[in-house]
Amino acid sequence: MTSKQILVIDDEDDIRQLIQTCLEIMGGWKVLTATSGNQGLLLAQSSQPDAILLDVMMPDMDGLTTFEKLQANQITKHIPVILLTARGRTNNERLFKDIDVKGIISKPFNPQKLAIQVAAALN
Repeated sequence: MTSKQILVIDDEDDIRQLIQTCLEIMGGWKVLTATSGNQGLLLAQSSQPDAILLDVMMPDMDGLTTFEKLQANQITKHIPVILLTARGRTNNERLFKDIDVKGIISKPFNPQKLAIQVAAALN
């Protein structure tokens, strides 16, 4: 059985490394990482991951713009996306209810529960 592949797009090095460690060790995922929306778009298109964990607040191209570009591309629009955000939960639900994301994970997240949260969002 091949392990599932997830792309993590986050501009913060420490957060990206923590997510990668959590998902590889506790979730059994193969993790690809991108430091920006543009890099994430290129990796999503070339690697076709099983899912994308996407930070909302990034410089240059934010997560919502990145998500819109993923959805507009025939090659990447089928890839499920989970948003990762530091904004308050009630604001998230209102802000993101009209877009087709699989889930929202709030920062700070519990590293021990991250793989479970990702799996639950994708089910």
